[in-house]
Amino acid sequence: MNAVDYLRISLIDRCNFRCQYCMPDTQDLHFLQPTAVLTTTELLALIREVFIPVGFTRFRLTGGEPLLRPDILDIVHGVVALPQVKDLAMTTNAFLLEPLAQDLYEAGLHRINISLDSLVPETFATIVGRDSQSHQRWSKVWAGIQKAYQVGFNPLKLNVVIIPGVNDHEVLDLAALTIDRQWHVRFIEFMPIGNADLFCDRGWIPSEELRTRIRDRWGLTDGQVQGNGPADVFQIPGAQGTLGFISQMSECFCDRCNRMRLSADGWLRPCLLNETGQLDLKTSLRDGVSTSVLRDRVRELLELKPEINYKERQSGTMGADYSRTMSQIGG
Repeated sequence: MNAVDYLRISLIDRCNFRCQYCMPDTQDLHFLQPTAVLTTTELLALIREVFIPVGFTRFRLTGGEPLLRPDILDIVHGVVALPQVKDLAMTTNAFLLEPLAQDLYEAGLHRINISLDSLVPETFATIVGRDSQSHQRWSKVWAGIQKAYQVGFNPLKLNVVIIPGVNDHEVLDLAALTIDRQWHVRFIEFMPIGNADLFCDRGWIPSEELRTRIRDRWGLTDGQVQGNGPADVFQIPGAQGTLGFISQMSECFCDRCNRMRLSADGWLRPCLLNETGQLDLKTSLRDGVSTSVLRDRVRELLELKPEINYKERQSGTMGADYSRTMSQIGG
């Protein structure tokens, strides 16, 4: 496996959307109380004194919706100020992004992924949770994307979860966004995490089927892995942007996994697809356990990660019951 140097940090389990694949309506969600969430001070202490010393240098802020954190700019400032940090990125639904984009960029955040599962407001509303303001939601997300592009976020990536029968007919339209703009669209296979009812009803579409549709329309360059991420990256000939395919269901990429995940309440998770080997860092930190002891525990988990990834992967993709939804994990 690759060296594990990338930590996805969930800042909050709440969200202003309720996407089918992340916070399904069938789930009776119980959100964390504010006191259960890692504070900015605790989070920065873990990054500085635990994660960086054991080899983590790349970080991504996620949620829930990370822009719901009122101290988001303080968090960005704090992480970027650490000299060992090589990269900081964020994943957001962009609903709150337009007025914050410039401040985030000036705080040191220069890479961003935005969830955009449809270009059709009605379909978008179906996915993110229909309400009386569904059209306004799509418009504000689109405005946030435009603002991020204007401010200079590069790369600007758009994440698309393909749900059969819901948005799979938009694959070509979404792919076309990369032709005239330096945008990078990432198609993500629908995953069975915390949404068993919907997943069993809909299933997933293999990335190769999506690539075939795009290839038949425009052609497609050969795929390549860029960096240590999970996406196989392709390009429409002559396009400014790229197309990525994250194929965790159809094309196992455990051998190049370089990441762990920290939930908003401080649970460190070594593998997205199963719940083996998690560490409760927040409780230990608040109980006075020294950061040197926490470092040793994380090092031990890093040594176990290859076995967890390979031996436990199938238990997470074959009808497993998850105690947390994707929003609670910070997927």
